[in-house]
Amino acid sequence: MATGKVWLVGAGPGDRGLFTLKGKQVLEEADVVVYDSLVGDGVLAMVPETAEKINVGKRASRHTMVQEDINRVLLSEAQKGKKVVRLKGGDPFLFGRGGEELELLCENGIPYEIIPGIPSAISVPAYNGIPVTHRDYTSSLHIITGHKRAGESYNIDFKALVQTKGTLVFLMGVTALRDILGGLLEAGIDPDMPAAILQKGTTAGQKRIVATVTTLPEEVDRQGIETPAIIVVGRVCALADDFGWYEKLPLMGCKVLVTRPRGQGSVISEKLRRKGAEVLEIPAVATVPIPENLKFIYAIQHLSEYQWILFTSPAGVKIFFDQMAASEVDVRRMAHVKIGAIGNGTAKELKARGFYPDVMPSVYDGEHLGEAVAAAAKEGDHILLPRARIGNPEIVAKLAAFKVDDVPTYETVYQKQELINETRQFENGEITFAVFTSSSIVRAFVEANPDLDYTKVCAACIGRQTQAAANAFGMQTACADKATMDSLVDLVIRMYEEKKQAAKPAEE
Repeated sequence: MATGKVWLVGAGPGDRGLFTLKGKQVLEEADVVVYDSLVGDGVLAMVPETAEKINVGKRASRHTMVQEDINRVLLSEAQKGKKVVRLKGGDPFLFGRGGEELELLCENGIPYEIIPGIPSAISVPAYNGIPVTHRDYTSSLHIITGHKRAGESYNIDFKALVQTKGTLVFLMGVTALRDILGGLLEAGIDPDMPAAILQKGTTAGQKRIVATVTTLPEEVDRQGIETPAIIVVGRVCALADDFGWYEKLPLMGCKVLVTRPRGQGSVISEKLRRKGAEVLEIPAVATVPIPENLKFIYAIQHLSEYQWILFTSPAGVKIFFDQMAASEVDVRRMAHVKIGAIGNGTAKELKARGFYPDVMPSVYDGEHLGEAVAAAAKEGDHILLPRARIGNPEIVAKLAAFKVDDVPTYETVYQKQELINETRQFENGEITFAVFTSSSIVRAFVEANPDLDYTKVCAACIGRQTQAAANAFGMQTACADKATMDSLVDLVIRMYEEKKQAAKPAEE
């Protein structure tokens, strides 16, 4: 068997938008992904379903696998001829022990590549309004590991660091905050030198505490801090309030789960990210055409019998035209047919094939489509309704005066995300909201999280039917004013503002 290859890939500080294009490309082609605990959820959600996943942990004295074993795993998987991605938080060569992992590969002649990642030492301060260099404040930057073995003293020349008069960034040093700042004070640093500790930078958990070298420990005791976090010492820390930008975005601090059909890019996710939300995008639904669907094939072959065709989803449009192609049915057979559609997404799929809906209700649900078509259709019209196996009965009820062929064309298959425990994140309050764009997506979410207490889920729903599906499971729900993505984003912003306002009295 041919020898495989290893890529050491830096995943960046957490925000999936800071993952490099080359890293994403390599990750999508991986046979094996060996990942650690500092890789952000957004990047983990990009790991291909087909790849073998190996969790090697590594965070603050808790190791799923020791470094020597990690090295051997990379070697062993590559020797099997596989494409191996070693996915590491930050950058592989900045205290990421990437050099150690290469040594065994080099000894055994395993080819490898390094794909740098954006380091937290620069990006996390930037997300907190702290420029690590500034001509008026400092001309040097020094990045130091704050990690030391238990019972040992620091092998750091604090005096030399103080003499640089540069910005000092300590990684992995939260538990030793007092030792680090004490060492700097003993080395003669100005006791009033600004200092900051930055928690979970670039994610919804971001938090900063800015004080001085002298007062920072007591401020941390008072306000609390969680790992991972970095320590920044230098006059540039005083700029945080003036230069802070991330917290000014309306959804900063908000983590939103978007469950979507596999293979579909999510417009809503990008809109939410632009407003500052950390979006956990989970592809949990696959739309699968019903095999050997004789009723559907018959309908396709007899399109001349229909006056209307109604589409309720983008997937339904795609599967319909795929079946037309498979059946070698000329699209001109539809020349006389009028088309009804639910939603902009469905209309977009139709327009891509040269069709424009004759009827599209302002309220995007089956009931209103049925009403609109019933008002526009003529007596005796024959209607084809190709849609999901489990469809809303209201549309057929509204069309009771007409002959309707309700033809199931696809079904949804629910898929569980292996690397991200959604249930635990909801139980711990880490996920602020779930966004649902259809009732089938609600059912997919429930199927994927059978042990979740759904009353802990705050759901932003695109329409009444979607909200009704979420209410049936006891979720806390709200419905967008209009069934559009922009209105859904506005709803999430409104819900988040209400949540923050409700929390204020408790904080005070």
